[in-house]
Amino acid sequence: MITVSYHTLRSWLEALETRGYLKIVKREVDPFFELAAVAKKADGQWAVKFEKVKGYSMPVVAGILSTRQMIAEAMGVSIAEVVTKFAGAQANPVPCRLISREQAPVKEVIIRDHIDIVSMFPVPTHHEKDAGPYITAALLIAKDPSTGVRNVSIHRLQVLGPNKLGILILPRHLWHIYQKAEENDRPLEVALVIGVDPLTLLASQAITPFGFDELEIAGALHGEPLQLVKCETVDIEVPAHAEIVLEGRLLPGVREMEGPFGEYPKYYGPASKKPVIVIDAVTCRRQPIYQTIVAATKEHLLLGAIPREAGLFQIVKQAVPTVQAVHLTPGGACRYHAVIAIDKRNEGEAKNAMFAAFASSAEIKHVVVVDKDVDIFNSEDVEWAIATRCQAGRDVIIISGAHGNKLDPSSDDGISDKMGIDATVPLGAPAERFEKIKIPDFEKIRLEDYLEDHEQKTVL
Repeated sequence: MITVSYHTLRSWLEALETRGYLKIVKREVDPFFELAAVAKKADGQWAVKFEKVKGYSMPVVAGILSTRQMIAEAMGVSIAEVVTKFAGAQANPVPCRLISREQAPVKEVIIRDHIDIVSMFPVPTHHEKDAGPYITAALLIAKDPSTGVRNVSIHRLQVLGPNKLGILILPRHLWHIYQKAEENDRPLEVALVIGVDPLTLLASQAITPFGFDELEIAGALHGEPLQLVKCETVDIEVPAHAEIVLEGRLLPGVREMEGPFGEYPKYYGPASKKPVIVIDAVTCRRQPIYQTIVAATKEHLLLGAIPREAGLFQIVKQAVPTVQAVHLTPGGACRYHAVIAIDKRNEGEAKNAMFAAFASSAEIKHVVVVDKDVDIFNSEDVEWAIATRCQAGRDVIIISGAHGNKLDPSSDDGISDKMGIDATVPLGAPAERFEKIKIPDFEKIRLEDYLEDHEQKTVL
């Protein structure tokens, strides 16, 4: 596949429309529930651009990376190459390039006074019991106070007031950075970037050791340095071709009620006191496009899955060099269930793959290891392997009381049991006992060739 780099959200939307992946909604939609409902109806089929949002002149887009095919085309590779391409980018980051304010489209409009987020931007309310409008597609960029290294992540951000946001921060890199600032009773400067190109959006979710700059991974995916520009009120650099940037401060020692909010496991994350961001300035294009990600849609899940799969593949490969592919399944919220295909050479490799998977992410609860003849993206094929190649007393391991994910409602405040299933063929078994049945030339048959002929005869 020819690599074509999309440097802006706009160029990507044009490409999606050309390929038939983008639907335009011209009728007016309400930002309360209706917009999210329409976007979810299109989930996994098309991206959607809403041209008329009630009360606003600004368009809204959703679902821009809602299929693996979209992600593959954005990366310029086949679906099978997506994970290895992303893993390569993580391993070979490309330093960013700073450009002037005059060159940066996101500096076309600069606002420092009378900031009212809800009146300025069509921030939707997605689910019935959400506590209010939420910004869900903003890349939060902050710098480690000790090293100055950038960190990029996406968080749910509830609009609490005209220029005030509540934020959920899980115990990952941003929390570590925030704690450093809070211990010194200093605010942490942040920039919230809305409306970026698809590769920068994807790179923001990279699973890396602390101290890696995700924007440099975006540069590696593009094959050239990502262009950044300095913010107006905070010491942070942001993607110069973004649609909108909110500049602000994550306040020390301040907590306000945030939530509930419909999260990726398809349950509501509960309300509790969370940190608060105050927005001091806004920069944007003259006619910006607002982007939202509807929680628990395929876009939401895939954005988390691809980077996690890349990390999972690399870690499993260290334990089992013959690993063929990995998949975090949609049914497992693209977080909790992993399927791993290996070319087994020694007994015990399936279990080694399981332990490597559990070590790669606290979120993974269940791991199924299969042979290379099983299509790990086909849930029916995986279930068939479990049904015909697994005996529970021999091939299932259970780990009790491990660290999991607090957003998993079945966990005990994040403490979770974990299970591994070895659905591989025993090496000593007769080959014919587990050989898949096959019809010669089955893959070459095009059913439409036969049905079209039948339909023509029926019409005549």
